[in-house]
Amino acid sequence: MKTTDNKTRAKPALLAGGNPQIPKGEGDAPVQAYIAAMPGWKSDVGRRLDALVTRTVPGVHKAVKWNSPFYGVAGQGWFLSFHCFTHYVKLAFFRGLSLSPVPPVESKSQDTRYVHILEDGRFDEAQLAAWIRQASELPGEKM
Repeated sequence: MKTTDNKTRAKPALLAGGNPQIPKGEGDAPVQAYIAAMPGWKSDVGRRLDALVTRTVPGVHKAVKWNSPFYGVAGQGWFLSFHCFTHYVKLAFFRGLSLSPVPPVESKSQDTRYVHILEDGRFDEAQLAAWIRQASELPGEKM
């Protein structure tokens, strides 16, 4: 009789807004697990964002914290994260107020700025790459 370990085959639970519940971890593997578990159109957005960050910042440090992928520079802290919501994927630039031009969506945190990517999945790749490059050159958040 064949047995199956349900824990290794079970898909991660989706939290509010379809955000995957992924265990905290360092490196590319937990980030890829998060992206694979993003529901529907959000998974494609996650793959595209991850590829853009990886191309723009060679050697980028990755982790999953608080059920969100984080991107940073080793020894300098985190500069970007994203998170699933019901109708959009929210990118958080932790030093967004220092970027030029400043990303469009304000935060309760003075320095943080957001970009929302809607279901059509469209975003200005050149502008995001410019923000990612700028953000990676600033002191990051220690979390």
